[in-house]
Amino acid sequence: MEQFFNTAVISDNFTYFMIGRFPNGPLGGLGLTLYLAVVSCILSFFGGLLLGLLSISRISWIRLPALACINLVRGMPLLMVIFWMYFLMPALFGKVPESQTVIMALSLFTSAYMSRIVVAGIEGIPKGQTEAAISTGLTHWQTMRYIVLPQGLRNMIPSFVNQFVSLIKDTSLAFIVGVSELTHVATQINNRTMAFPTEIFVFIAFVYFMLCYAFTSLSRWLEQRLAWRKAI
Repeated sequence: MEQFFNTAVISDNFTYFMIGRFPNGPLGGLGLTLYLAVVSCILSFFGGLLLGLLSISRISWIRLPALACINLVRGMPLLMVIFWMYFLMPALFGKVPESQTVIMALSLFTSAYMSRIVVAGIEGIPKGQTEAAISTGLTHWQTMRYIVLPQGLRNMIPSFVNQFVSLIKDTSLAFIVGVSELTHVATQINNRTMAFPTEIFVFIAFVYFMLCYAFTSLSRWLEQRLAWRKAI
């Protein structure tokens, strides 16, 4: 079995797979993958919330540019957005770490998708609640802030978790600009050993699967939990 699947290449490089050269060097591997995903998810949550609210504004000069931005980004491949940020940010701000350009690309790309989740969550709230709130004297934005959004955000949580799962997988594209996340680390180890590509890439596929499975299970649990609370 050893000659068909050599686990030594995994055990010998396990720390490098997990955290790269950290703490004696930059963070890499799985640690950097999670860092990219978590930071991008937080930024894209606020970006998606803002874009979603702007896209349903009653003011056309606010709504139309927001919709144009959303549709433009959603119509572009993520790889192209990463290249945009990789070349555009240094041109605008000087030297920018590659990981930061990837975070901005992932945040922009995911914000466009999260904005549709926000819109769907808002539209899922019965209009009678909005009308009742406005009839009490609340403005449209006060109604959105105090009545609609608190309920809508709770319904959006499972979809946000699913989007985070997609974001974890999307971080693998960061290797194209030299960011040492998990896929890039695996490629480096494979290039160094030149003998165990199957073992290396089966291992990182397993790592990605376990991460995505864990968060997908969390999403299903949240959906059941929220459904149970609605039924009470």
